[in-house]
Amino acid sequence: MQKVGIVMSYQKIVVAGGGVLGSQIAFQSAYCGFDVTIWLRSEGSIGRTQPKLDHLKKTYLDTIENMANGEGPWAAGIADSDAFDKKECVARVERAYSSLKLELNMQKAVEDADLVIESMAENEKDKIEFYQKLAPCLPAKTVIATNSSTLLPSAFAKYTGRPDKYLSLHFANSIWQNNTAEIMAQDKTDSRYFEELIEFSNEIRMIALPVRKEKSGYLLNSMLVPFLLSGLDLYVAGVSDPQSIDIAWTHGTGAPKGPFQIIDTVGLTTAYNIVMQYQKVPGLLSPLLKKMMMPYNFKEMAAVLKKFIDEGKLGMSSGEGFYQY
Repeated sequence: MQKVGIVMSYQKIVVAGGGVLGSQIAFQSAYCGFDVTIWLRSEGSIGRTQPKLDHLKKTYLDTIENMANGEGPWAAGIADSDAFDKKECVARVERAYSSLKLELNMQKAVEDADLVIESMAENEKDKIEFYQKLAPCLPAKTVIATNSSTLLPSAFAKYTGRPDKYLSLHFANSIWQNNTAEIMAQDKTDSRYFEELIEFSNEIRMIALPVRKEKSGYLLNSMLVPFLLSGLDLYVAGVSDPQSIDIAWTHGTGAPKGPFQIIDTVGLTTAYNIVMQYQKVPGLLSPLLKKMMMPYNFKEMAAVLKKFIDEGKLGMSSGEGFYQY
């Protein structure tokens, strides 16, 4: 199967982590003809990842059917509107699903990898530990990209063993529909690999968005995270309930989703990890600066999210979060 667009040097892609976005990145890359392996930490991770891949297969097939029938929004991550071939798109989905590999052995997973995309939870300690284990396993050619939503690549570059080949590649959720990829380098990244990741993003049908200065949150999350925090703060302060807050936003602006619907989509674990990262920052600030820059009750936000997580309410992926699915 030919890849979409220009054939480039990357062939084998490894996605580390099979969460909401990790599974989507892997499926989309396989859909576009790349040889894709998902590295997972445990048998339990396989049990959580495989249902996500099953669901993605169904979602892609349902979306293709809707596109053929002229229903719903067009999914540009699947095909261009002027070159849509339903039969070919369905074949790509079936081939992607059957070709994806799940692997627990890190050495085996990455032994011939051209690109490793790290899509682990937003936990600095866990990411450092991962990179330290990954570094000695990699062939010299391998480029590493992090899909971290808020953490800067410069914080991890030294742990990769190849800072010149390390940078960020960040995707929006529902990758087949919201087909953007933000590419961001850190100071030691060789510009060659920045350009290669822009090309790779195009190869997997993303709109490549170069971020030319290292910025926590890139473009999208620099705008999205404060929005989600504002919604959470209204809830934990007892101002209103999640449904009313969402309706205020969707009906007031015409946006398709409110903050709690978005949190359910990206997953409450991701939201919790982001809140925990923000919670660490105020200790570095003076009390006045803390009050000015950090007006939110992060402690209460974390407690509320953790209660949901402990109850197994992780969002859409588990069937329930702030809403039931």
